[in-house]
Amino acid sequence: MLDVLLDVIVDGLKLLPFLFVSYLIIELIEHKSSEKMEETLKKSGVFGPIIGSVLGLIPQCGFSVTASNLYAGRVITVGTLIAVFLSTSDEAIPIFLAHPESIGKLFPILIIKFVVALIVGLLIDFVFRKKHSLKEDVEDLNEHIHHMCTDCHCEDHLFLSVLKHTLNTFLFILLILLVLNFAIYFIGEDNLAKIMMEGNILQPFITSLIGLIPNCASSVLLTELYIEGTVSFASIISGLLTGAGIGIVVLFKINKNIKENLKILATVYGVGVLCGIVIEIIKFLI
Repeated sequence: MLDVLLDVIVDGLKLLPFLFVSYLIIELIEHKSSEKMEETLKKSGVFGPIIGSVLGLIPQCGFSVTASNLYAGRVITVGTLIAVFLSTSDEAIPIFLAHPESIGKLFPILIIKFVVALIVGLLIDFVFRKKHSLKEDVEDLNEHIHHMCTDCHCEDHLFLSVLKHTLNTFLFILLILLVLNFAIYFIGEDNLAKIMMEGNILQPFITSLIGLIPNCASSVLLTELYIEGTVSFASIISGLLTGAGIGIVVLFKINKNIKENLKILATVYGVGVLCGIVIEIIKFLI
């Protein structure tokens, strides 16, 4: 029981630097002129999803937290956010490295996750940029950042404002992690493994759902089950594509547009399931 509490505290503390930096960026941008914002958007082009797909591969979920905050302030595009979510691997890479005999299985997974995240991110941004003008994008950015900074008096106490946002979100994350860790503790990882539908082509539906659990335990569980052979290659791809860590929780906490958040969540889950099913079909045909 004490171990669960310690894990929650440690996991939460790992995210603090990412939270602080992301809020600092957002509130600094609040003081920039719309002209500079327009120039930034003009220059961003396709690089957002590319950078997001690369950063997400780094083995931790801190970048997904940062991406959620930056998206809530419209500093990054929805395509970039989803690219980060899809490429994030959380604790999967360290688990593979802890099993030297299975390291060869890691690289195909990372390559597929990067390619999927990049394609989906670019496609989403292409569609949305077709629907919105640059002027609308700038106005949207300014409106959202201003909304996030309301009543913070950041023009007088920027550091205190950043600290306030960081601590509020940090406490929220701790509460969510505490509930999830205790739930997994009482249910037991063995019981979770029993519902994995081993050998079933529909397994990606289950692993994608487990991947959405905003906790590093989900990526650890899926990776261990894959190494043991309980989870197929297609299913581990599905589960790790949706495994964005605590980033999705932060998105729902910070971004007030719940309908928009649900669409992002559904997109991540749908991409995870679709990729898994496609890989399963290809494997069956081969």
